[in-house]
Amino acid sequence: MSVVIVGGNDRMVRQYKDLCNKYSCDAKVFTQMKSGLKSQIGYPDLLVLFTHTMSHKMLNCALNETKGQKIKVVRSHSSSLSALKNILDEHAIA
Repeated sequence: MSVVIVGGNDRMVRQYKDLCNKYSCDAKVFTQMKSGLKSQIGYPDLLVLFTHTMSHKMLNCALNETKGQKIKVVRSHSSSLSALKNILDEHAIA
């Protein structure tokens, strides 16, 4: 299963990826708005949006890129590791 995480804290990137690996998920994490974000998101099985730590522009970019595709989109106000764990418990196939 592939997971794309948009938003979150810069210092937590390694922990997000490690947790996803425990669920046998390949993870991409984008904590900052970078040029070419649209093309880097790709076609994940799950898109996690940490809304508290991202700009509206970044949110709209991520949602527009996945519009019309069969991608699960989960929004979380909290960008903590436990919030990600709860999301993966609910949506990932362990």
